[in-house]
Amino acid sequence: MLHHRRAVPLLWRAALAAALLCVIGLLPWLAHTDPAHTVLKARSMDRDPTPEVLADIRAQLGLDTGPLQLLGQWLAGLPRGDAGRSWISGAEVTPAVLQAFGVSLLLTGVALVVAVLTAALVCARTLRAGAHRRLGARKTGGTLSAVLAALPEFLTASVLATVVGVQLGWLPALGWYGPQWTVLPALALGLPAGAVLGRMLDDLLPGAFAEPWALAAAARGLTGRRIAGQAVRRCVPALLPNAGLFVVGITGGAVAVEQIFDIPGLGRTTLQAALAQDLPVLQAGTLTLLLLAAAATALARLGVRLLIGPALRDDALPTLHRPTPPARRVLPLVIAAVLLGVIAAGLPRDPLALNTAERLQPPSWTHPFGTDALGRDLLARVGHGALDTLLLALVIGAVALLTGVLLGLLPRLSGPLVDTVNAVPPVLGALLVTAVAGRGPGTPALAVSVVAWAPLAAHTSALLQQERAALHITATRALGADRWYLLRHAYLPAVLPPVTRHALLRLPGVALALASLAFLGLGAQPPAPEWGLLLAENQPYAERAPWAVLAPAAVLALLGALAVTAAGGVRWPGRRPGDSAPRGPNSRWRRVRFRWE
Repeated sequence: MLHHRRAVPLLWRAALAAALLCVIGLLPWLAHTDPAHTVLKARSMDRDPTPEVLADIRAQLGLDTGPLQLLGQWLAGLPRGDAGRSWISGAEVTPAVLQAFGVSLLLTGVALVVAVLTAALVCARTLRAGAHRRLGARKTGGTLSAVLAALPEFLTASVLATVVGVQLGWLPALGWYGPQWTVLPALALGLPAGAVLGRMLDDLLPGAFAEPWALAAAARGLTGRRIAGQAVRRCVPALLPNAGLFVVGITGGAVAVEQIFDIPGLGRTTLQAALAQDLPVLQAGTLTLLLLAAAATALARLGVRLLIGPALRDDALPTLHRPTPPARRVLPLVIAAVLLGVIAAGLPRDPLALNTAERLQPPSWTHPFGTDALGRDLLARVGHGALDTLLLALVIGAVALLTGVLLGLLPRLSGPLVDTVNAVPPVLGALLVTAVAGRGPGTPALAVSVVAWAPLAAHTSALLQQERAALHITATRALGADRWYLLRHAYLPAVLPPVTRHALLRLPGVALALASLAFLGLGAQPPAPEWGLLLAENQPYAERAPWAVLAPAAVLALLGALAVTAAGGVRWPGRRPGDSAPRGPNSRWRRVRFRWE
Protein backbone atom coordinates (compact mmCIF):
# COMPACT_ATOMS: atom_id res chain seq x y z
CA MET A 1 0.00 0.00 0.00
CA LEU A 2 2.84 2.37 0.88
CA HIS A 3 4.57 1.80 -2.46
CA HIS A 4 1.27 2.34 -4.25
CA ARG A 5 0.72 5.67 -2.47
CA ARG A 6 4.18 6.82 -3.55
CA ALA A 7 3.87 5.57 -7.11
CA VAL A 8 0.59 7.34 -7.91
CA PRO A 9 1.97 10.90 -7.44
CA LEU A 10 5.07 10.02 -9.46
CA LEU A 11 2.98 8.69 -12.34
CA TRP A 12 0.68 11.72 -12.14
CA ARG A 13 3.70 14.04 -12.23
CA ALA A 14 5.20 12.22 -15.22
CA ALA A 15 1.89 12.34 -17.10
CA LEU A 16 1.55 16.08 -16.52
CA ALA A 17 5.13 16.72 -17.66
CA ALA A 18 4.62 14.64 -20.79
CA ALA A 19 1.35 16.44 -21.57
CA LEU A 20 3.02 19.83 -21.17
CA LEU A 21 5.91 18.91 -23.46
CA CYS A 22 3.48 17.59 -26.05
CA VAL A 23 1.45 20.80 -25.97
CA ILE A 24 4.64 22.84 -26.42
CA GLY A 25 5.61 20.65 -29.36
CA LEU A 26 2.24 21.42 -30.94
CA LEU A 27 2.32 25.13 -30.09
CA PRO A 28 2.66 26.54 -33.65
CA TRP A 29 -0.06 24.25 -34.95
CA LEU A 30 -2.37 25.00 -32.01
CA ALA A 31 -1.88 28.72 -32.63
CA HIS A 32 -2.54 28.22 -36.38
CA THR A 33 0.77 29.82 -37.36
CA ASP A 34 3.35 28.69 -39.90
CA PRO A 35 6.57 27.71 -38.07
CA ALA A 36 8.59 28.26 -41.24
CA HIS A 37 7.40 31.87 -41.47
CA THR A 38 8.21 32.55 -37.79
CA VAL A 39 11.65 30.96 -38.08
CA LEU A 40 12.43 32.99 -41.20
CA LYS A 41 11.42 36.19 -39.42
CA ALA A 42 13.69 35.31 -36.50
CA ARG A 43 16.61 34.41 -38.76
CA SER A 44 16.41 37.37 -41.12
CA MET A 45 13.96 40.23 -41.12
CA ASP A 46 15.02 41.34 -44.61
CA ARG A 47 14.21 38.20 -46.59
CA ASP A 48 10.82 37.98 -48.21
CA PRO A 49 8.71 34.95 -47.20
CA THR A 50 8.38 33.58 -50.72
CA PRO A 51 6.95 30.09 -51.20
CA GLU A 52 10.36 28.82 -52.27
CA VAL A 53 12.12 30.19 -49.20
CA LEU A 54 9.45 28.81 -46.86
CA ALA A 55 9.57 25.41 -48.58
CA ASP A 56 13.35 25.30 -48.14
CA ILE A 57 13.01 26.04 -44.38
CA ARG A 58 10.35 23.34 -44.02
CA ALA A 59 12.68 20.86 -45.68
CA GLN A 60 15.60 21.86 -43.43
CA LEU A 61 13.56 21.50 -40.24
CA GLY A 62 11.57 18.47 -41.34
CA LEU A 63 8.26 20.28 -40.82
CA ASP A 64 6.63 18.35 -43.62
CA THR A 65 6.75 15.17 -41.50
CA GLY A 66 4.24 16.68 -39.07
CA PRO A 67 4.40 17.77 -35.41
CA LEU A 68 4.02 14.28 -33.94
CA GLN A 69 7.00 12.97 -35.91
CA LEU A 70 9.11 15.95 -34.82
CA LEU A 71 8.11 15.43 -31.21
CA GLY A 72 8.94 11.73 -31.38
CA GLN A 73 12.38 12.46 -32.83
CA TRP A 74 13.08 15.01 -30.08
CA LEU A 75 12.02 12.58 -27.33
CA ALA A 76 14.08 9.79 -28.86
CA GLY A 77 17.24 11.86 -28.54
CA LEU A 78 16.79 12.71 -24.87
CA PRO A 79 18.18 9.41 -23.47
CA ARG A 80 21.42 10.20 -25.32
CA GLY A 81 21.48 13.78 -23.99
CA ASP A 82 20.63 15.10 -27.45
CA ALA A 83 17.89 17.75 -27.38
CA GLY A 84 18.28 18.50 -31.08
CA ARG A 85 19.50 21.63 -32.80
CA SER A 86 18.14 25.12 -32.63
CA TRP A 87 15.85 26.02 -35.52
CA ILE A 88 17.26 29.56 -35.48
CA SER A 89 21.03 29.20 -35.00
CA GLY A 90 21.54 25.56 -35.90
CA ALA A 91 23.64 25.03 -32.75
CA GLU A 92 23.19 22.09 -30.39
CA VAL A 93 20.49 22.79 -27.84
CA THR A 94 21.80 20.87 -24.82
CA PRO A 95 25.03 22.85 -24.19
CA ALA A 96 23.26 26.18 -24.68
CA VAL A 97 20.40 25.33 -22.31
CA LEU A 98 22.73 23.93 -19.66
CA GLN A 99 24.88 27.06 -19.81
CA ALA A 100 21.80 29.29 -19.47
CA PHE A 101 20.56 27.10 -16.62
CA GLY A 102 23.88 27.46 -14.79
CA VAL A 103 23.67 31.25 -15.07
CA SER A 104 20.09 31.29 -13.77
CA LEU A 105 20.93 28.89 -10.95
CA LEU A 106 23.76 31.13 -9.75
CA LEU A 107 21.51 34.18 -9.93
CA THR A 108 18.76 32.30 -8.08
CA GLY A 109 21.17 31.28 -5.31
CA VAL A 110 22.26 34.87 -4.67
CA ALA A 111 18.64 36.06 -4.91
CA LEU A 112 17.63 33.50 -2.28
CA VAL A 113 20.28 34.87 0.08
CA VAL A 114 18.78 38.33 -0.43
CA ALA A 115 15.28 36.92 0.09
CA VAL A 116 16.26 35.20 3.36
CA LEU A 117 17.83 38.40 4.71
CA THR A 118 14.78 40.41 3.67
CA ALA A 119 12.43 37.91 5.30
CA ALA A 120 14.48 38.11 8.50
CA LEU A 121 14.13 41.89 8.55
CA VAL A 122 10.38 41.69 7.90
CA CYS A 123 9.70 39.41 10.89
CA ALA A 124 12.42 40.83 13.17
CA ARG A 125 9.93 42.78 15.29
CA THR A 126 7.78 39.69 15.90
CA LEU A 127 10.85 37.61 16.78
CA ARG A 128 11.99 40.25 19.25
CA ALA A 129 8.55 40.51 20.83
CA GLY A 130 8.17 36.74 21.04
CA ALA A 131 11.60 36.28 22.55
CA HIS A 132 10.70 38.75 25.33
CA ARG A 133 7.15 37.36 25.79
CA ARG A 134 5.52 40.61 24.66
CA LEU A 135 3.52 39.37 21.69
CA GLY A 136 0.22 40.40 23.25
CA ALA A 137 1.07 44.06 22.81
CA ARG A 138 2.24 43.65 19.22
CA LYS A 139 0.16 45.27 16.50
CA THR A 140 0.01 43.87 13.01
CA GLY A 141 2.05 45.92 10.58
CA GLY A 142 4.12 45.06 7.56
CA THR A 143 3.48 48.20 5.50
CA LEU A 144 7.09 48.37 4.33
CA SER A 145 7.09 44.69 3.40
CA ALA A 146 3.87 45.28 1.46
CA VAL A 147 5.54 48.04 -0.51
CA LEU A 148 8.51 45.78 -1.29
CA ALA A 149 6.22 42.95 -2.38
CA ALA A 150 4.17 45.28 -4.58
CA LEU A 151 7.14 46.75 -6.47
CA PRO A 152 7.54 45.04 -9.86
CA GLU A 153 10.85 43.34 -10.45
CA PHE A 154 11.55 45.18 -13.70
CA LEU A 155 10.99 48.55 -11.99
CA THR A 156 13.32 47.65 -9.12
CA ALA A 157 15.87 46.41 -11.65
CA SER A 158 15.63 49.62 -13.69
CA VAL A 159 16.07 51.83 -10.63
CA LEU A 160 19.02 49.81 -9.35
CA ALA A 161 20.68 49.73 -12.77
CA THR A 162 20.18 53.47 -13.33
CA VAL A 163 20.99 54.81 -9.86
CA VAL A 164 23.43 52.31 -8.35
CA GLY A 165 25.01 51.06 -11.57
CA VAL A 166 25.14 54.13 -13.83
CA GLN A 167 24.85 57.29 -11.73
CA LEU A 168 26.77 56.16 -8.63
CA GLY A 169 28.91 53.55 -10.39
CA TRP A 170 29.10 51.33 -7.33
CA LEU A 171 28.29 48.07 -9.13
CA PRO A 172 28.19 46.96 -12.78
CA ALA A 173 24.77 47.36 -14.37
CA LEU A 174 25.16 45.39 -17.59
CA GLY A 175 26.51 41.97 -18.50
CA TRP A 176 27.48 38.77 -16.74
CA TYR A 177 31.21 38.49 -16.13
CA GLY A 178 31.72 37.72 -12.46
CA PRO A 179 30.25 37.60 -8.94
CA GLN A 180 29.81 41.37 -8.63
CA TRP A 181 27.50 41.33 -11.66
CA THR A 182 25.03 39.23 -9.68
CA VAL A 183 24.36 41.75 -6.90
CA LEU A 184 21.93 44.17 -8.56
CA PRO A 185 19.79 41.57 -10.35
CA ALA A 186 19.72 39.45 -7.20
CA LEU A 187 18.44 42.45 -5.24
CA ALA A 188 15.72 43.04 -7.83
CA LEU A 189 14.59 39.41 -7.59
CA GLY A 190 15.16 38.75 -3.91
CA LEU A 191 13.55 41.80 -2.31
CA PRO A 192 9.95 41.08 -3.44
CA ALA A 193 10.29 37.34 -2.81
CA GLY A 194 11.75 37.94 0.64
CA ALA A 195 8.96 40.37 1.51
CA VAL A 196 6.30 37.76 0.69
CA LEU A 197 8.09 34.96 2.55
CA GLY A 198 8.73 37.26 5.50
CA ARG A 199 5.06 38.15 5.77
CA MET A 200 4.09 34.47 5.67
CA LEU A 201 6.62 33.65 8.38
CA ASP A 202 5.49 36.60 10.47
CA ASP A 203 1.94 35.28 10.23
CA LEU A 204 2.93 31.90 11.75
CA LEU A 205 5.35 33.00 14.46
CA PRO A 206 2.77 34.00 17.12
CA GLY A 207 1.34 30.47 17.02
CA ALA A 208 4.81 28.97 17.50
CA PHE A 209 5.62 31.22 20.45
CA ALA A 210 2.32 30.19 22.11
CA GLU A 211 3.04 26.46 21.96
CA PRO A 212 3.79 24.51 25.19
CA TRP A 213 7.45 23.95 24.35
CA ALA A 214 8.05 27.72 24.13
CA LEU A 215 6.37 28.32 27.47
CA ALA A 216 8.38 25.51 29.07
CA ALA A 217 11.63 26.81 27.54
CA ALA A 218 11.00 30.27 28.94
CA ALA A 219 10.19 28.80 32.36
CA ARG A 220 13.50 26.90 32.37
CA GLY A 221 15.41 30.11 31.69
CA LEU A 222 16.46 29.56 28.07
CA THR A 223 17.53 32.73 26.32
CA GLY A 224 15.09 34.57 24.10
CA ARG A 225 17.44 34.15 21.13
CA ARG A 226 17.32 30.36 21.39
CA ILE A 227 13.54 30.35 21.76
CA ALA A 228 13.21 32.63 18.71
CA GLY A 229 15.47 30.35 16.69
CA GLN A 230 13.38 27.31 17.59
CA ALA A 231 10.20 29.23 16.71
CA VAL A 232 11.59 29.92 13.24
CA ARG A 233 12.50 26.26 12.88
CA ARG A 234 8.96 25.31 13.92
CA CYS A 235 7.42 27.56 11.22
CA VAL A 236 9.82 26.91 8.34
CA PRO A 237 8.25 23.56 7.27
CA ALA A 238 5.00 25.37 6.43
CA LEU A 239 6.97 27.74 4.16
CA LEU A 240 9.25 25.26 2.40
CA PRO A 241 6.77 24.39 -0.39
CA ASN A 242 6.38 28.07 -1.28
CA ALA A 243 10.14 28.56 -1.04
CA GLY A 244 10.51 25.79 -3.64
CA LEU A 245 8.03 27.60 -5.86
CA PHE A 246 10.11 30.76 -5.55
CA VAL A 247 13.24 28.90 -6.64
CA VAL A 248 11.60 27.64 -9.82
CA GLY A 249 9.79 30.91 -10.45
CA ILE A 250 12.94 33.00 -10.13
CA THR A 251 14.96 30.61 -12.31
CA GLY A 252 12.52 30.56 -15.23
CA GLY A 253 10.51 33.72 -14.68
CA ALA A 254 13.24 36.34 -14.30
CA VAL A 255 12.78 37.40 -17.91
CA ALA A 256 12.48 41.15 -17.36
CA VAL A 257 15.43 41.31 -14.97
CA GLU A 258 17.61 39.27 -17.33
CA GLN A 259 16.64 41.55 -20.21
CA ILE A 260 17.45 44.74 -18.30
CA PHE A 261 20.84 43.51 -17.05
CA ASP A 262 21.63 41.58 -20.26
CA ILE A 263 21.98 38.25 -18.46
CA PRO A 264 22.05 35.10 -20.65
CA GLY A 265 19.81 33.11 -18.29
CA LEU A 266 17.25 30.38 -18.82
CA GLY A 267 14.25 32.70 -18.56
CA ARG A 268 15.51 34.96 -21.32
CA THR A 269 16.51 31.99 -23.47
CA THR A 270 13.07 30.43 -23.06
CA LEU A 271 11.34 33.73 -23.87
CA GLN A 272 13.30 34.18 -27.08
CA ALA A 273 12.63 30.59 -28.08
CA ALA A 274 8.90 30.97 -27.37
CA LEU A 275 8.57 34.14 -29.43
CA ALA A 276 10.58 32.66 -32.30
CA GLN A 277 8.85 29.25 -32.00
CA ASP A 278 12.25 27.58 -31.70
CA LEU A 279 10.67 24.37 -30.42
CA PRO A 280 13.82 22.33 -29.57
CA VAL A 281 15.16 25.11 -27.33
CA LEU A 282 11.74 25.80 -25.85
CA GLN A 283 11.12 22.13 -25.04
CA ALA A 284 14.59 21.65 -23.55
CA GLY A 285 14.22 24.76 -21.39
CA THR A 286 10.80 23.67 -20.15
CA LEU A 287 12.05 20.15 -19.40
CA THR A 288 14.91 21.64 -17.39
CA LEU A 289 12.44 23.71 -15.34
CA LEU A 290 10.25 20.65 -14.77
CA LEU A 291 13.22 18.69 -13.45
CA LEU A 292 14.16 21.65 -11.25
CA ALA A 293 10.59 21.79 -9.90
CA ALA A 294 10.71 18.07 -9.06
CA ALA A 295 14.08 18.50 -7.32
CA ALA A 296 12.85 21.55 -5.35
CA THR A 297 9.75 19.62 -4.23
CA ALA A 298 11.85 16.66 -3.13
CA LEU A 299 14.21 18.92 -1.17
CA ALA A 300 11.26 20.70 0.46
CA ARG A 301 9.77 17.37 1.56
CA LEU A 302 13.15 16.24 2.85
CA GLY A 303 13.46 19.47 4.82
CA VAL A 304 10.03 18.95 6.38
CA ARG A 305 10.96 15.40 7.38
CA LEU A 306 14.23 16.50 8.95
CA LEU A 307 12.60 19.33 10.90
CA ILE A 308 9.30 17.83 12.11
CA GLY A 309 9.14 14.37 10.55
CA PRO A 310 8.64 12.32 13.73
CA ALA A 311 5.92 14.66 14.99
CA LEU A 312 4.07 14.41 11.68
CA ARG A 313 4.32 10.63 11.74
CA ASP A 314 3.08 10.34 15.32
CA ASP A 315 0.39 13.05 15.04
CA ALA A 316 2.05 14.88 17.92
CA LEU A 317 2.24 18.47 16.66
CA PRO A 318 0.67 21.41 18.49
CA THR A 319 -1.44 23.59 16.20
CA LEU A 320 0.04 26.76 14.74
CA HIS A 321 -3.44 28.17 14.34
CA ARG A 322 -3.77 30.92 16.93
CA PRO A 323 -5.75 34.14 17.23
CA THR A 324 -4.10 36.89 15.21
CA PRO A 325 -2.89 39.97 17.09
CA PRO A 326 -5.13 43.03 17.15
CA ALA A 327 -5.46 44.51 13.69
CA ARG A 328 -4.82 48.13 12.89
CA ARG A 329 -8.23 49.65 12.30
CA VAL A 330 -7.21 53.20 11.36
CA LEU A 331 -4.27 52.59 9.02
CA PRO A 332 -6.19 50.56 6.38
CA LEU A 333 -8.86 53.26 6.31
CA VAL A 334 -6.25 55.99 5.85
CA ILE A 335 -4.50 54.10 3.03
CA ALA A 336 -7.83 53.33 1.35
CA ALA A 337 -8.86 56.99 1.63
CA VAL A 338 -5.61 58.12 0.00
CA LEU A 339 -5.94 55.55 -2.81
CA LEU A 340 -9.58 56.42 -3.46
CA GLY A 341 -8.73 60.14 -3.33
CA VAL A 342 -6.09 59.72 -6.03
CA ILE A 343 -8.51 57.77 -8.21
CA ALA A 344 -11.33 60.28 -7.67
CA ALA A 345 -9.02 63.19 -8.54
CA GLY A 346 -7.99 61.53 -11.80
CA LEU A 347 -11.41 60.44 -13.07
CA PRO A 348 -12.64 63.93 -14.16
CA ARG A 349 -9.52 64.40 -16.31
CA ASP A 350 -9.02 63.16 -19.87
CA PRO A 351 -6.49 60.28 -19.92
CA LEU A 352 -6.07 60.35 -23.73
CA ALA A 353 -5.58 64.09 -24.33
CA LEU A 354 -2.23 64.63 -26.12
CA ASN A 355 -0.09 67.75 -25.74
CA THR A 356 3.42 67.13 -27.02
CA ALA A 357 4.41 70.66 -26.00
CA GLU A 358 4.14 69.52 -22.36
CA ARG A 359 5.77 66.10 -22.64
CA LEU A 360 7.62 64.79 -19.55
CA GLN A 361 6.66 67.81 -17.45
CA PRO A 362 7.37 67.52 -13.69
CA PRO A 363 4.51 67.58 -11.15
CA SER A 364 2.73 70.93 -10.89
CA TRP A 365 -0.65 72.36 -9.88
CA THR A 366 -1.90 71.73 -13.42
CA HIS A 367 -0.54 68.18 -13.55
CA PRO A 368 -0.07 66.91 -9.95
CA PHE A 369 1.60 63.68 -11.13
CA GLY A 370 3.35 65.24 -14.14
CA THR A 371 2.99 64.17 -17.77
CA ASP A 372 4.27 61.24 -19.83
CA ALA A 373 6.27 61.15 -23.07
CA LEU A 374 3.21 62.21 -25.11
CA GLY A 375 2.16 65.01 -22.78
CA ARG A 376 -0.76 63.06 -21.27
CA ASP A 377 -1.75 63.78 -17.68
CA LEU A 378 -0.49 60.97 -15.46
CA LEU A 379 -3.05 61.60 -12.71
CA ALA A 380 -5.83 61.11 -15.26
CA ARG A 381 -4.28 57.90 -16.57
CA VAL A 382 -3.77 56.52 -13.06
CA GLY A 383 -7.36 57.33 -12.08
CA HIS A 384 -8.97 55.83 -15.19
CA GLY A 385 -6.70 52.78 -15.15
CA ALA A 386 -7.72 51.92 -11.61
CA LEU A 387 -11.14 50.62 -12.59
CA ASP A 388 -9.90 47.89 -14.93
CA THR A 389 -6.76 47.12 -12.92
CA LEU A 390 -8.34 46.81 -9.49
CA LEU A 391 -11.58 45.11 -10.45
CA LEU A 392 -9.92 42.52 -12.66
CA ALA A 393 -7.18 41.87 -10.09
CA LEU A 394 -9.80 41.38 -7.36
CA VAL A 395 -11.77 38.91 -9.47
CA ILE A 396 -8.66 36.93 -10.40
CA GLY A 397 -7.45 37.00 -6.79
CA ALA A 398 -10.79 35.63 -5.55
CA VAL A 399 -10.77 32.86 -8.20
CA ALA A 400 -7.16 32.01 -7.36
CA LEU A 401 -7.97 31.84 -3.65
CA LEU A 402 -10.96 29.55 -4.17
CA THR A 403 -9.08 27.30 -6.59
CA GLY A 404 -5.95 27.21 -4.43
CA VAL A 405 -7.84 26.23 -1.28
CA LEU A 406 -9.95 23.58 -2.99
CA LEU A 407 -6.98 21.95 -4.72
CA GLY A 408 -4.74 22.44 -1.69
CA LEU A 409 -7.13 20.31 0.36
CA LEU A 410 -6.31 17.47 -2.08
CA PRO A 411 -2.50 17.43 -1.88
CA ARG A 412 -1.96 14.20 -3.82
CA LEU A 413 -3.79 15.71 -6.78
CA SER A 414 -2.57 19.27 -6.52
CA GLY A 415 1.10 18.69 -5.57
CA PRO A 416 2.35 17.54 -9.00
CA LEU A 417 -0.05 19.96 -10.69
CA VAL A 418 1.38 22.88 -8.72
CA ASP A 419 4.93 21.91 -9.64
CA THR A 420 4.05 21.58 -13.33
CA VAL A 421 2.20 24.91 -13.48
CA ASN A 422 4.96 26.71 -11.60
CA ALA A 423 7.61 25.34 -13.96
CA VAL A 424 6.01 27.11 -16.91
CA PRO A 425 7.43 30.64 -17.34
CA PRO A 426 4.68 33.29 -17.40
CA VAL A 427 5.45 34.21 -20.99
CA LEU A 428 5.12 30.63 -22.16
CA GLY A 429 1.94 30.18 -20.11
CA ALA A 430 0.39 33.18 -21.83
CA LEU A 431 1.33 31.86 -25.25
CA LEU A 432 -0.14 28.43 -24.48
CA VAL A 433 -3.39 29.92 -23.19
CA THR A 434 -3.65 32.13 -26.26
CA ALA A 435 -2.98 29.20 -28.57
CA VAL A 436 -5.74 27.14 -26.95
CA ALA A 437 -8.31 29.84 -26.12
CA GLY A 438 -7.50 32.36 -28.83
CA ARG A 439 -7.03 36.09 -28.53
CA GLY A 440 -9.78 38.01 -26.83
CA PRO A 441 -10.55 40.41 -23.99
CA GLY A 442 -10.63 37.59 -21.46
CA THR A 443 -7.36 35.95 -22.53
CA PRO A 444 -5.05 37.94 -20.19
CA ALA A 445 -7.26 37.22 -17.17
CA LEU A 446 -7.42 33.52 -18.09
CA ALA A 447 -3.64 33.32 -18.54
CA VAL A 448 -2.98 34.87 -15.12
CA SER A 449 -5.69 32.80 -13.42
CA VAL A 450 -4.10 29.59 -14.72
CA VAL A 451 -0.95 30.19 -12.64
CA ALA A 452 -2.09 32.48 -9.79
CA TRP A 453 -3.60 29.67 -7.69
CA ALA A 454 -0.42 27.55 -7.43
CA PRO A 455 1.30 29.32 -4.47
CA LEU A 456 -1.98 29.40 -2.54
CA ALA A 457 -2.53 25.67 -3.11
CA ALA A 458 1.00 24.91 -1.92
CA HIS A 459 0.45 27.03 1.19
CA THR A 460 -2.88 25.31 1.88
CA SER A 461 -1.37 21.83 1.56
CA ALA A 462 1.53 22.69 3.87
CA LEU A 463 -0.76 24.07 6.58
CA LEU A 464 -3.17 21.16 6.19
CA GLN A 465 -0.38 18.63 6.59
CA GLN A 466 0.64 20.14 9.91
CA GLU A 467 -2.90 20.62 11.19
CA ARG A 468 -3.74 16.97 10.51
CA ALA A 469 -0.89 16.00 12.82
CA ALA A 470 -2.07 18.27 15.64
CA LEU A 471 -2.85 16.73 19.01
CA HIS A 472 -6.39 18.11 19.22
CA ILE A 473 -7.21 16.50 15.85
CA THR A 474 -6.10 13.12 17.21
CA ALA A 475 -8.33 13.60 20.23
CA THR A 476 -11.24 14.70 18.09
CA ARG A 477 -10.96 11.64 15.85
CA ALA A 478 -10.88 9.41 18.92
CA LEU A 479 -14.21 10.89 20.00
CA GLY A 480 -15.77 9.91 16.67
CA ALA A 481 -15.83 13.13 14.62
CA ASP A 482 -16.10 12.39 10.91
CA ARG A 483 -14.00 14.00 8.17
CA TRP A 484 -16.62 16.61 7.22
CA TYR A 485 -16.89 17.90 10.76
CA LEU A 486 -13.09 18.10 10.96
CA LEU A 487 -13.03 19.99 7.68
CA ARG A 488 -15.55 22.59 8.84
CA HIS A 489 -14.47 23.00 12.44
CA ALA A 490 -10.73 22.26 12.43
CA TYR A 491 -9.04 22.31 9.02
CA LEU A 492 -10.72 25.32 7.41
CA PRO A 493 -10.35 27.55 10.51
CA ALA A 494 -6.63 26.70 10.52
CA VAL A 495 -6.07 27.14 6.78
CA LEU A 496 -8.36 29.85 5.46
CA PRO A 497 -7.22 32.92 7.47
CA PRO A 498 -3.47 32.66 6.68
CA VAL A 499 -4.07 31.64 3.05
CA THR A 500 -6.48 34.56 2.62
CA ARG A 501 -3.87 36.92 4.00
CA HIS A 502 -1.38 35.37 1.58
CA ALA A 503 -3.80 35.96 -1.31
CA LEU A 504 -4.23 39.60 -0.32
CA LEU A 505 -0.46 40.03 -0.23
CA ARG A 506 -0.26 38.77 -3.83
CA LEU A 507 -2.98 41.10 -5.10
CA PRO A 508 -0.56 43.74 -6.49
CA GLY A 509 1.39 40.96 -8.20
CA VAL A 510 -1.77 39.85 -9.99
CA ALA A 511 -2.26 43.39 -11.27
CA LEU A 512 1.33 43.44 -12.53
CA ALA A 513 1.02 40.02 -14.15
CA LEU A 514 -1.89 41.32 -16.20
CA ALA A 515 0.22 44.24 -17.35
CA SER A 516 3.24 42.12 -18.26
CA LEU A 517 1.22 40.40 -20.99
CA ALA A 518 1.11 43.71 -22.85
CA PHE A 519 4.67 43.04 -23.99
CA LEU A 520 3.36 40.02 -25.93
CA GLY A 521 0.36 41.83 -27.40
CA LEU A 522 -1.94 39.73 -25.20
CA GLY A 523 -2.90 42.24 -22.54
CA ALA A 524 -3.81 45.90 -22.41
CA GLN A 525 -2.52 47.85 -25.39
CA PRO A 526 -1.74 51.55 -25.80
CA PRO A 527 -3.37 53.97 -25.27
CA ALA A 528 -5.19 52.06 -22.47
CA PRO A 529 -4.40 53.68 -19.08
CA GLU A 530 -3.65 50.41 -17.29
CA TRP A 531 -1.28 50.73 -14.32
CA GLY A 532 1.24 48.12 -15.35
CA LEU A 533 1.22 49.39 -18.92
CA LEU A 534 1.99 52.87 -17.58
CA LEU A 535 5.09 51.41 -15.93
CA ALA A 536 6.14 49.67 -19.13
CA GLU A 537 5.57 52.76 -21.31
CA ASN A 538 7.43 55.17 -19.02
CA GLN A 539 10.27 52.89 -17.96
CA PRO A 540 12.65 54.19 -20.72
CA TYR A 541 12.25 57.70 -19.29
CA ALA A 542 12.88 56.73 -15.65
CA GLU A 543 16.22 58.58 -15.47
CA ARG A 544 15.01 61.74 -17.20
CA ALA A 545 11.48 61.86 -15.74
CA PRO A 546 11.30 59.62 -12.66
CA TRP A 547 7.82 60.87 -11.77
CA ALA A 548 6.43 59.10 -14.84
CA VAL A 549 7.38 55.77 -13.24
CA LEU A 550 6.90 56.71 -9.60
CA ALA A 551 3.22 57.62 -10.07
CA PRO A 552 1.97 54.14 -11.11
CA ALA A 553 4.52 52.50 -8.79
CA ALA A 554 3.20 54.55 -5.87
CA VAL A 555 -0.42 53.49 -6.39
CA LEU A 556 0.67 49.86 -6.68
CA ALA A 557 2.60 50.26 -3.43
CA LEU A 558 -0.52 51.78 -1.84
CA LEU A 559 -2.52 48.79 -3.06
CA GLY A 560 0.01 46.41 -1.49
CA ALA A 561 0.03 48.33 1.80
CA LEU A 562 -3.77 48.34 1.87
CA ALA A 563 -3.91 44.60 1.18
CA VAL A 564 -1.48 43.74 3.99
CA THR A 565 -2.92 46.08 6.61
CA ALA A 566 -6.46 44.95 5.80
CA ALA A 567 -5.33 41.31 5.94
CA GLY A 568 -4.52 41.77 9.62
CA GLY A 569 -8.24 41.67 10.34
CA VAL A 570 -8.87 38.36 8.54
CA ARG A 571 -10.02 35.88 11.20
CA TRP A 572 -12.16 32.79 11.41
CA PRO A 573 -15.33 33.71 13.27
CA GLY A 574 -16.40 31.88 16.39
CA ARG A 575 -14.38 29.10 17.95
CA ARG A 576 -10.88 29.25 19.34
CA PRO A 577 -8.07 27.21 17.75
CA GLY A 578 -7.80 23.72 19.09
CA ASP A 579 -11.30 23.96 20.57
CA SER A 580 -12.68 21.13 18.51
CA ALA A 581 -13.42 18.60 21.24
CA PRO A 582 -16.98 17.98 22.40
CA ARG A 583 -18.09 20.07 25.37
CA GLY A 584 -21.37 18.51 26.39
CA PRO A 585 -24.52 16.92 25.07
CA ASN A 586 -26.18 20.27 24.41
CA SER A 587 -23.42 21.70 22.25
CA ARG A 588 -23.19 21.69 18.46
CA TRP A 589 -21.23 18.46 18.70
CA ARG A 590 -24.55 16.59 18.94
CA ARG A 591 -24.48 16.50 15.14
CA VAL A 592 -21.28 14.43 15.12
CA ARG A 593 -21.77 10.78 14.32
CA PHE A 594 -20.03 8.78 17.06
CA ARG A 595 -18.88 5.31 16.21
CA TRP A 596 -19.23 2.79 19.04
CA GLU A 597 -17.15 -0.29 18.52
